[in-house]
Amino acid sequence: MADVHSEAVRSYNMSRIRGKDTTPELLVRRFLFANGLRYRLYDKKLPGKPDIILKKFKTVIFVHGCFWHGHDNCKYFVVPEFWEAKTKGM
Repeated sequence: MADVHSEAVRSYNMSRIRGKDTTPELLVRRFLFANGLRYRLYDKKLPGKPDIILKKFKTVIFVHGCFWHGHDNCKYFVVPEFWEAKTKGM
């Protein structure tokens, strides 16, 4: 099945997807800071490129969005129809 968008539209859509400073990530960061925890962001030297690093506690935090990761029983995750059609034959 062919893509439902032209190459230019697909390129534009993909360019709008942010990898950093997403809304869920900002919420977690505000919570941590309000509770006195200081952190670093996006250390590419660490495996998996964690979103938040708490050096004092030797801990990393990955903030996974519902749309991309499809958590069980999540009201925000919906598989787009054209993805279902594309992956049916796989």
